[in-house]
Amino acid sequence: MYIILALITFTSCNDTNTEKTTTSEVKENVNQDIPVYDFNEFEPLIYTDSDTTYLINFWAMWCAPCVKELPYIEAFAEKHPNVEVILVSLDFPKDMETKLKPFLKKKNINQKVVLLDDPDSNSWIDKIDPNWSGAIPFTIMFNKNERLFYERSFESLEDLENQIKKLN
Repeated sequence: MYIILALITFTSCNDTNTEKTTTSEVKENVNQDIPVYDFNEFEPLIYTDSDTTYLINFWAMWCAPCVKELPYIEAFAEKHPNVEVILVSLDFPKDMETKLKPFLKKKNINQKVVLLDDPDSNSWIDKIDPNWSGAIPFTIMFNKNERLFYERSFESLEDLENQIKKLN
């Protein structure tokens, strides 16, 4: 009898721990599989016919202003779950496992990250915005009715919120 009771208690505790681990792992593994796109594969992500609002931020780990604004983008995304946020890394694919993923984990970046690997940047930069010099950070905010482009870093959560309000 005691053995059966002990097994039930152990199994019950074990199930609870597994559930907590799974929830924790999901949050930690949000950027475990980062897709690598060339521009043709990436381009559909920057257009919509839906009612969704998007914030697409081009950045790199080696860009100090980019890294500085990432916490504001992360806070914005948490506060505005109705806005689809995509962080487009321009880092080297060869650094994904050894540098990019550890960087994202260390900085607690939980938004979707994709890596854009297309050597013909002169072509795709102009396709995104002919006025874009290619400098990063660069952010596109858009919905089905309007597109806004920012070739600058955001200085605060309020700065981001004020700019995205211009879409409505």
